[in-house]
Amino acid sequence: MKLISWNVNSVRARLDRLLALLERHRPDVLCLQETKATDDLFPVDAVRSAGYHAATHGQKTYNGVALLTREPTKGMVAGFAGDPIPEQARVISAEVGGIRVVDVYVVNGKEVGDPKYDLKLAWLDALTAWLEDTHDPSMPLVIAGDFNIAPADRDVHDPERWRDRVLCSDPERRRLETLLERGLVDLHRHLVPDEPAFTWWDYRGGAFPRDFGLRIDLALGTAALRDRVTAVSVDRDERKKTSGEGNPSDHAPLIVEFD
Repeated sequence: MKLISWNVNSVRARLDRLLALLERHRPDVLCLQETKATDDLFPVDAVRSAGYHAATHGQKTYNGVALLTREPTKGMVAGFAGDPIPEQARVISAEVGGIRVVDVYVVNGKEVGDPKYDLKLAWLDALTAWLEDTHDPSMPLVIAGDFNIAPADRDVHDPERWRDRVLCSDPERRRLETLLERGLVDLHRHLVPDEPAFTWWDYRGGAFPRDFGLRIDLALGTAALRDRVTAVSVDRDERKKTSGEGNPSDHAPLIVEFD
């Protein structure tokens, strides 16, 4: 199985790139975040023509998540019980090929000390509680998406510049550690322990050509998947303006392959 997670930053603005990515990689599962489209405006027909089913949980202008799969999904759930902001479309989950896939778009938090930052921490606590209540850590489960957290200093181009800032603050990282302590493994770091592998670069300041990036797009898997992961990579070409039609997203796709 090949699974890709990609913050597309508007599925309609990035449709040509999305279809090209499906053709280029032929993933079994594509987890999309920040689709920025209600379900009725999601380009289902184009996705179907490319050979994929679409399960969507959308919202006008903001947020939105979707699962594109080569085979139909089972047991699709939009959102999660206990979500403190259920009006925001940030989680969709379903069973695909015997694996429970949870696609997440974590709250950004704006900046440390802002009310949105406190909401981010509360949202992460609620997500963790839901996972504990509803998912067996011994079963094959993967949580993939834009976590808006760089797990460690090695995942940041300039750790001192980002010290104690949103995306890199200790309270955010502790929430992520709590998830990992519940039987999940950072699949990227399982295979590639130390090598920089950024997935997001700001649109401003020439961040991408200067490689001023952060690794905030993650795939966390249970032990059943940890032992089956064979490759993890980042499609940096998708972040280049010269590699496709229209402007790129500010995120690059994260690609995980399982035996």
